[in-house]
Amino acid sequence: MLAERLARVEERMEGAVLRAGRKREDITLIAVTKKFPASVIRDAYALGLRVFGENYVQEFEGKAPQLTDLEEAQFHLIGHLQSNKTKIAAELFGAIETIDSAKLAQRLNQSGKALEVMIEVKLSHEESKEGAPPEELPALIDAIHACANLKLTGLMTMPPWSDDPEQTRPYFKKLAALAREYSLDRLSMGMSHDLEAAIEEGATHIRIGTALFGARPKPA
Repeated sequence: MLAERLARVEERMEGAVLRAGRKREDITLIAVTKKFPASVIRDAYALGLRVFGENYVQEFEGKAPQLTDLEEAQFHLIGHLQSNKTKIAAELFGAIETIDSAKLAQRLNQSGKALEVMIEVKLSHEESKEGAPPEELPALIDAIHACANLKLTGLMTMPPWSDDPEQTRPYFKKLAALAREYSLDRLSMGMSHDLEAAIEEGATHIRIGTALFGARPKPA
């Protein structure tokens, strides 16, 4: 089942890169495995997936010991990071996509571990969404550049939910424009329902959960 779902996602990605005049190898597929057990990550790894996204530090802390033999696996934190969890997050993840303040960057830097980071940008007015407002980007970029252990690679965003990809496309366009403005190469945007629009607007990283793994398990 997972193999079939992965094949369908790849077909969708191929169609999008063809329309956009891009190359498939320029897009990183992040398999979002929050709420799924370590065994699902192992199954995905066996099919060739190598980059995995987790939303919760504490949840992944429980899974990580079961995955230490997956030598090529890369783990990205794609959920909100509380400053009191920066130390353990730095130990567990190779990339943090949700930096939204200078304080958070400085706390991660203090861990002493080299990390790739992205800035999460808030482009909507939804209170539930996290991220730094666009007007704060210059100061935040400077703050991250001042952190010797952090490598700023790009921007990430989470648009308001909509079943219609055309409703989220303007947010992807805006993030791409900001990345160009600040000379940042990577754009983490797009999920199962709107990956085509994200790729067409310049995404380099798409975060795919449901289209690969189905509905997330309900808590017991």
